[in-house]
Amino acid sequence: MRSKRIYRRVFFYLLILNILGLSIFLYLNIIKKIPDEIKILVGTEERFDFNMPIKAKIETEDIGVISVNDLSVPSNQISIDLNKPFTLESSKTGKYNINLKLFGLFDFKNISLDVIETVELIPCGLPIGIYVETDGILVLGSGRITGEDGLNYEPINNKLKSGDYILKINGEEVEDKEDLIEEIQESEGKDLRLLIRRNDEEITVRITPVKATDGKYKIGAWIRDNTQGIGTLTFTSTNGHFGALGHGITDIDTGLLMEIKDGTVYAADIMSIIKGKEGEPGELIGMIRQSNKHKIGRIKNNTLQGIFGTIDGNYQWLLNEKPLEIGLKQEVQKGPAKILCTVQDKVEEYDIMIENVDISNSNQSKGIVIRITDERLLDITGGIVQGMSGSPIIQNNKIIGAVTHVFIQDSTKGYGTFIENMVNNIE
Repeated sequence: MRSKRIYRRVFFYLLILNILGLSIFLYLNIIKKIPDEIKILVGTEERFDFNMPIKAKIETEDIGVISVNDLSVPSNQISIDLNKPFTLESSKTGKYNINLKLFGLFDFKNISLDVIETVELIPCGLPIGIYVETDGILVLGSGRITGEDGLNYEPINNKLKSGDYILKINGEEVEDKEDLIEEIQESEGKDLRLLIRRNDEEITVRITPVKATDGKYKIGAWIRDNTQGIGTLTFTSTNGHFGALGHGITDIDTGLLMEIKDGTVYAADIMSIIKGKEGEPGELIGMIRQSNKHKIGRIKNNTLQGIFGTIDGNYQWLLNEKPLEIGLKQEVQKGPAKILCTVQDKVEEYDIMIENVDISNSNQSKGIVIRITDERLLDITGGIVQGMSGSPIIQNNKIIGAVTHVFIQDSTKGYGTFIENMVNNIE
């Protein structure tokens, strides 16, 4: 009798655990499939089909502005059933909140509904040389110093961390790593007060330089104050802005998004190509034309969605090319598309296939999966290679995204970001 009670109790607990596990799985699956933000164009009907057991209510004080399934709905009565296909349209730009209820009962998630004007961008595909200076001196890591006494020292141990930015020494700003090295030498081993930025917080640390065997004072920090590389210009806007790369510039050693003080985009020439193969991504080898004559523009922001700035100098002609409307992420479809890129002497269109679209992907640079199908490009590069990041993706005569990453094990495939993720940074 007692063994039966134990068996029933174990069975009950297992049943509860299974229900709990199923609930968590369902919750995470719904979270994954529902985006945090939806954009629609003002005056344009957009269709959605989430097929999720969720009710939604749009919160707005503007009566009759938003219509659902072609019906204008009064304020505070805009209800949507996400288990069925539905359409949204708004006669007015603005930001609205959509409150989701699981099974129509439990508060689940809030979505931002952003109604925007029609946006036109000029797709580019030009190779660019990128030069940026960090906002402060970036600390990459630490190393040991052998002092004059033959002992090993680590002056920055537990004081500076990889990813810190050195802003000031003893109250004086440091412009570049040469300034930092000079201040350390002039300290003659006395304590230095370093103002650093760590995760958006400024703190002060004290570090004592060590006189090394070569007679120079050192603190044992690996540092960087600039970086450069090759990428692709994604678009320009008719009012003089540009976007490129589709992903941010990260430091090769720390893997962190670089905080930049200044940056410039130059014209670049592709000199040679290393073809991609399984396990080894290829690369465009280019020469940066780093002069005022070949300066394309100034970088204003380095973000997770790419680099952004303004066109100037001798490249104003870029603003006179034919613009295309942007395609929002709900418009992107599996099937044929094209990319624009330069792998020889000029920008050309190449055929691709969009194999997957994930409008809710939290990693904004990987919402689209593409495969190169154009034999010309496959013959030249083997697929997607480093330096092609930022190549605009065109579908149905709209610019819908930009190439961001290559699959390491299959260079014919890669990821793209939705163009609306990039547009967020120029609005």
